[in-house]
Amino acid sequence: MSIASIRETALRLIRLVPSLDARLRRLRRKVLAKGSGYPAWSTIVMAEGKPSAKVGPAERRKVLIATSIGSHLPAMQMETTLAAALALRGADVDALLCDAVLPACQMCEPRFFAKPADLARNGPQATLCGDCFVPGKRVYGELGIPVHSYSDNITADEFATARRLASELSVTAIEGFELHGLQVGEHAKAGALRFYASASIGHEPDADAIIRRYFEAALLTVYAADRLMKREQYDVAVFHHGIYVPQGLIGEVARRNGVRVVNWNPAYRRNCFLFSHHDTYHHTLMVEPVKTWEAMPWPEARSDNIRRYLRSRWEGSNDWIRFHGDPVFGRERILDEIGCDPSKPIIACLTNVMWDAQLHYPANAFADMLEWLLHTIRYFAARPDIQLVIRVHPAEITGTVPTRQPVVEVLKEHFDALPANVFVVPPESDISTYVLAEMSDSAIIYGTKTGVELAAVGIPVIVAGEAWIRGKGLTCDATSPDSYDDILAQLPIGNRMDDAMIERALKYAHHFFFRRMIPVQCFEQGPGWPPFQFSGTSFAGLTAGVDVGLDCICDGILSGTPFVYDEAAHA
Repeated sequence: MSIASIRETALRLIRLVPSLDARLRRLRRKVLAKGSGYPAWSTIVMAEGKPSAKVGPAERRKVLIATSIGSHLPAMQMETTLAAALALRGADVDALLCDAVLPACQMCEPRFFAKPADLARNGPQATLCGDCFVPGKRVYGELGIPVHSYSDNITADEFATARRLASELSVTAIEGFELHGLQVGEHAKAGALRFYASASIGHEPDADAIIRRYFEAALLTVYAADRLMKREQYDVAVFHHGIYVPQGLIGEVARRNGVRVVNWNPAYRRNCFLFSHHDTYHHTLMVEPVKTWEAMPWPEARSDNIRRYLRSRWEGSNDWIRFHGDPVFGRERILDEIGCDPSKPIIACLTNVMWDAQLHYPANAFADMLEWLLHTIRYFAARPDIQLVIRVHPAEITGTVPTRQPVVEVLKEHFDALPANVFVVPPESDISTYVLAEMSDSAIIYGTKTGVELAAVGIPVIVAGEAWIRGKGLTCDATSPDSYDDILAQLPIGNRMDDAMIERALKYAHHFFFRRMIPVQCFEQGPGWPPFQFSGTSFAGLTAGVDVGLDCICDGILSGTPFVYDEAAHA
């Protein structure tokens, strides 16, 4: 047995004992908090001084780095780098960090608690907060970036009000609660759903206490962010993701105060990041005008480049976000594992993670992913001429927050036995989703970005939820259960998309993977956590004119220009 196999076996055994697993994960956080997970800015500062523009611009922009979580290591890697790069371009940069006052936040993940009751009763202060604010403040301090704390921006009366409302209001009232028009309760519920990694938590014994914690945290976030933004009059707030507690509330407050919002996330491609104006990219990519990409020049080299990249995604060789370890590509083995009839048309059905789909994407034809999935299975039960193969998303078990509402178990709750022509590929299966789709007549998706990739190789795609490929003139988009049934009635489609449609799909895929995913030279893939790390040894690589991708990002933050990477300028 290899060392890697022994290590994996040991980790699996540890996870069988939740208290031990949680304790080891917290210990690892403490080690990273002592410095190994953060950029070593002090070394560069000692040699070069703190980053600042030699000649400041006539109009200095005030920027708030607002993610608030000092132990979110990917954010600390990217955002302290951004702080230095923006300061070198003449911006006045501040940071906002929670100093252990929030009773729940995005860092409260199940892996750090032996059981949900631990968070419900004790909060994160004893287990997580000690490794968050202090190291985060230290790293920003090395760069000379002022740090604002939550407690300095919340009054005693506001602390008392948040605590009183969280304890007195019913859970129903909390979920619909608004403050100055801000959807505070909605964000609180989203935080609780993420903590439980489930789209429904009414059955959880500690759910009420957890929601109340997130609600109190949401209120405190609003109070702190609102006071800080009114006092400091920032031009733009930059922060990770743009949803959950506290980031979702910070976005709400910024927009209400007329502060431009910039959200970011690591992209799939190695060394690349997605930035978006106004809101999280999960939402903005859905409404991005097609004119942004459909008329772009389309030389053969560009077409070849995106085709090569899409093929590389089968193994993930050019990506730093991937959910498959060692996929199986053999068609005969795949058919044998699934057990379907190769003589009948196969329709691939690709799920999202149940809770993730609910938080990231608004509903469209169906109220949620579960309603869509059950409707689809019942439809296929009456269509024995075709077969449905449901590929459960591997991220159910390999994602950052593994789901506690697995699709396979949910289906068992609704069906004593699935129809004879419906098959399920579980998340742990090594079957390649791409080969399954190639073997299929067409594919049905809810919100997965895989729809972008399938359309680009000519596979007809039916969209039942909100997905980035929807509305691009490439897919059959359901707008209601009835319209969905009308689309399904046309199955099997029997042919691939024509050349003109494939070219259009390739254009969008190129825009999505190569223009919206912006490469930044100063990061390298880490061996563990965090998944990427600042690799520079000088501030020189962060100055204007050195890295086209970083220039694109900084220009977007400071001037509001589109976060679209111009590869021609990079050539």
